Amino acid sequence: MGKYILRRLLQMIPVILGATLLLYWLNYSLPSDPAAGRCGDRACSPAYVQAFSEEYNLDKPFVVQYVLYLGKLLHGDFGMSYFANSPVVHQLAIRYPTTIKLAIIALLFQAIVGIAAGILAGMRKGKFADNLVIFVTLIFISVPVFVFGGLAQLIFGIKLKLFPVTVGSGAWNELLLPGLVLGCMSLAYTARLTRTSLVENLRADYVRTAKAKGLSTYRVVGIHTLRNSLLPVITYIGASFGGLMGGAIVTERIFNVNGIGNFIYRSISQHDGNAVVGSVIILVLVYLVVNLIVDLLYGVLEPRISHD
Repeated sequence: MGKYILRRLLQMIPVILGATLLLYWLNYSLPSDPAAGRCGDRACSPAYVQAFSEEYNLDKPFVVQYVLYLGKLLHGDFGMSYFANSPVVHQLAIRYPTTIKLAIIALLFQAIVGIAAGILAGMRKGKFADNLVIFVTLIFISVPVFVFGGLAQLIFGIKLKLFPVTVGSGAWNELLLPGLVLGCMSLAYTARLTRTSLVENLRADYVRTAKAKGLSTYRVVGIHTLRNSLLPVITYIGASFGGLMGGAIVTERIFNVNGIGNFIYRSISQHDGNAVVGSVIILVLVYLVVNLIVDLLYGVLEPRISHD
C-alpha cells in the first residue's frame, strides 16, 4: 500500500507541471489588459502601465514568466492578485472554508439521498418507486441549476422564510439551501448510477446462488450486492466532490456565497490572471488527492482489488 501511494504521488508531479504550463499559456494567450480599470474610469498613464507590467513580470516573454511563476509555486507562492492587491493564497484561504462547508452539505445530500433512492429503485425495478425515482431524477438533470436556485430562493426563502435568501457570514444554516441546490444534479446521477449497477448485479450468478441457499433479499443486497454496486458510485462521488470543492460558480453567484466559485468568476471578469491560474491549480491538486482517496477506497469495498 505504501509503495502504491508513493507511486501515485510521484505520478502527480508531471500532471501538475503539465496543468500549470497549460493554464499559464492559456492565460498568457488570451487577449486582455490586466491594467484596465486600475485607474478608475480614466485610462492609466503609460508610466503606470509600464510599472505595473514590470511589477508582475508582464513585460517579459512567456517562457521567462512561466519559469519565474513556477519558481514561486515551489515555495508555495501563487502570486499576487492584481485587483485584491494581496497574495492569491490569502484570498483562497479566506474563501475555502465557506466552499468546503458548501461542498460537504452537497456531498452528504448527494450520497445519502442519492444512494438510498438508487437502492429503492433497483430493488423495485419496474414498479412505482422505480418510476418515481427515474421521473424525479430526470427533472433534476433537465432543469438548469440557476432555475432551481431561483425557485429555491422564492419558495423556501421568500415565501416560507425557512432559509436565508443570500449567504452573509457563511454559517452552516445559511449554506444549507445553496448546498441542497448544488447537490441536486449530482444526486440525480448518483441515484441513477446506483440503480443501474444494483440491477445489473442482482442478475449475477452469485446472487442467485445466495438466494438458493435461503438468504433473504435484503441480506443478499446489504452484504453482497451493494458492496459491488457501489464501486462505480464511489468513483462518481469522488469526481463530483472535486468539482464541489472547486465551488459551483453559478450557485455561488445566485446565493452570493463568498467562496472559490465567486472568486474565480470575479477574477475572470477582471482579467486577474494570477488569481485565475492559482485557483485552478488548487482545483487540480484537489482532484488528484480525491482520486487517490477513491482508489484507496476500492480496496475497502472490494478486498479482491489489490494495490500491491
